[in-house]
Amino acid sequence: MCAEYGRTGAIAGSVMIPRHLYIAVAALMVVVLGMGLYAWHMRGRAAATPVAAADTRPVAPPTAGPTEQVTLFVAYDDVGVLRAQAARIPLPSVRQQRAEELLRALLAVYLDKNSPHPLPEGSDVRGVYLVDPGLAVIDMNAAFSDGHRSGVLSEELTIASLVQTLSANIPSILRVKILVEGKERETLAGHADLTGFFDVSGVNLLAAELQAGQ
Repeated sequence: MCAEYGRTGAIAGSVMIPRHLYIAVAALMVVVLGMGLYAWHMRGRAAATPVAAADTRPVAPPTAGPTEQVTLFVAYDDVGVLRAQAARIPLPSVRQQRAEELLRALLAVYLDKNSPHPLPEGSDVRGVYLVDPGLAVIDMNAAFSDGHRSGVLSEELTIASLVQTLSANIPSILRVKILVEGKERETLAGHADLTGFFDVSGVNLLAAELQAGQ
């Protein structure tokens, strides 16, 4: 009996795993290893790919409203004057938004490639706030002031153009204050004083003098 048990144990100990099972296990290990290497490679590529910076610029809401004829007072550097120019633009019903669209229409003339009075790229109106009685506060962005050409006439033409365009189309405005990024700035580009208020009647006289010089 012991002899039989020894033979049985010997037979059990010598049982061989089929060859095809070895091959299947080896193939499975190769597949797992390959998937691991692929995942590691993809993580490396993702880490090396630059992430696009989020665009944080404010998006202006689309203008809604009927198209109306307005008068823009456009500066011409070559002769140093303001000239009234008719334009048709969509205007909303809210006074504050109307004021903003008026000035954006004026800036569009200055930002055009054939501009008679070039302004820095990216110049925009951040907002116009109408404060009773008769005060308008224009808030321009930093690009408008930081890149503006320095010079007495150039700066005065810009200010007169903004004030005249606003007051001509919204008659109730009597005074105008210009801010940059919501803050008071000493000058526009080194000359024109921005610390005070611009009296519309005084700017009208200046605009008339400039127009008379045509």
